[in-house]
Amino acid sequence: MEWTREKRYLPYNKWDAETLLDLQAEAANSPYQMHYHLHPISGLINDPNGFSYFNGEYHLFYQSYPFGAVHGLKSWVHFKSNDLVHWINLGLAVKPDSKADSHGAYSGSAREIDGKLFLMYTGNHRDENWVRTPYQIGAWMDKDGKVKDKTILFKNPKHITEHFRDPQILKQGDTYYAILGAQDKAEKHGHIDVWKSKDLKNWEELGFLDMGTDPMGYMIECPNIVRVDGHVVVIFCPQGLDKKIAKYEDIYSDMYIIADDIDFENHKLINPGKLHNLDKGFDVYATQAFNAPDGKAYEISWVGLPDTTYPTDDENWANCLSQVKELAIKNGKLIQRSVKAMNDLHTDEKEVSDQVITEKAGQQYELKLTIKANQKGKLHLAANADLTGGLQINFDTENGKLILDRSKTDRQVSVDYGETRETDLTKNSDLKLDIFIDHSLIEIFVNDGEAVLTGRYFEDQANTKLAFDQPFDYSGKLWQMKTIL
Repeated sequence: MEWTREKRYLPYNKWDAETLLDLQAEAANSPYQMHYHLHPISGLINDPNGFSYFNGEYHLFYQSYPFGAVHGLKSWVHFKSNDLVHWINLGLAVKPDSKADSHGAYSGSAREIDGKLFLMYTGNHRDENWVRTPYQIGAWMDKDGKVKDKTILFKNPKHITEHFRDPQILKQGDTYYAILGAQDKAEKHGHIDVWKSKDLKNWEELGFLDMGTDPMGYMIECPNIVRVDGHVVVIFCPQGLDKKIAKYEDIYSDMYIIADDIDFENHKLINPGKLHNLDKGFDVYATQAFNAPDGKAYEISWVGLPDTTYPTDDENWANCLSQVKELAIKNGKLIQRSVKAMNDLHTDEKEVSDQVITEKAGQQYELKLTIKANQKGKLHLAANADLTGGLQINFDTENGKLILDRSKTDRQVSVDYGETRETDLTKNSDLKLDIFIDHSLIEIFVNDGEAVLTGRYFEDQANTKLAFDQPFDYSGKLWQMKTIL
């Protein structure tokens, strides 16, 4: 299919039901489809949106273009969960059905207010000359899941370009605040813009958030603020960030800063720390985080990148979401851990220790290992019989280095941005690995969440071997994982 602009922005009611059903079948039957992560029902998904707690349950939406593996007329698809692992698909929730979101319901957030869920998101509007106006839209979802009362809250002020999006709604005291990704007109630099309101109707711009002196590229997307262990954590995606400011290898980065606090009224972070990569792997972007009513901080990410193609594009579907992670702070760094309910997916437990693993492990499992200090070697995953293909984890606990290598997989992804990713380890110390494999997705938690490496991989599903390259002193457990959708 030739994806013309007209085709990408064709109204949903102009597509026929048979086409959509065929696309759903194609996505469902793909050998690369994930089974215990949220994934497309059809077409393409990207940013997680509206991650929140409402009416006694967790709620999550994702941006969807259901008619192909391209970015077109976006909507929000709605899920809910009791445990952040098992999700119920509630279907299409936010439709691009008004003038303000005529060319897509873009990213945003949600917050329970007075027994309803308030949604705040960016409406993408284009005029007949294809000039964009980004409207920030408010809407309300009732307990029956009906989204009503869309209202334009504000649009980009004169000093900000059309790149103005992805609001997060926050509250402090009796005042609501919103932070948005922005690009200033004068210098074309990326910023987080801070707004406030007393009534969710009348909004006032406070200014760009002061996060320090370093320029943050040409645009910031998907800003989030959460409170973690008495600190403020800002998670955001600075496009075009100078690699002298923070090292990263993907086309765009997903970063975080830890600060002592935030002064919303003066739009500044109090004692902000250094910029860090949120994920050390290949494909994490557009993370959304929020504080639950009990104060715990959770995050979930889009596993996919802007301006990047994947092999499943040929099957007319693309991307997935990460598992939900609970956040903590340790020694000035963000710790990301699986939520407890992931253990409920375990089945067929096996002990592994002190031998060369030669398991036919499948493509849907969790492997938890402790590798004793002062060893170096290689762990093969989703590998073929002679271990020449598949994923590889190279570890050196003596010199303190771990490398994830996807260069030997069947189908390559974004080779221009490198086929390996690495993270530092504490030298001469035991190495703990918690590895999740889900058909074309790997998530590696290193040393109880001190680092996470996430990536897509595309391997023949018959290649299921799990093996070390030599005997090691280690122990661990292997579980198969149940399907959630």
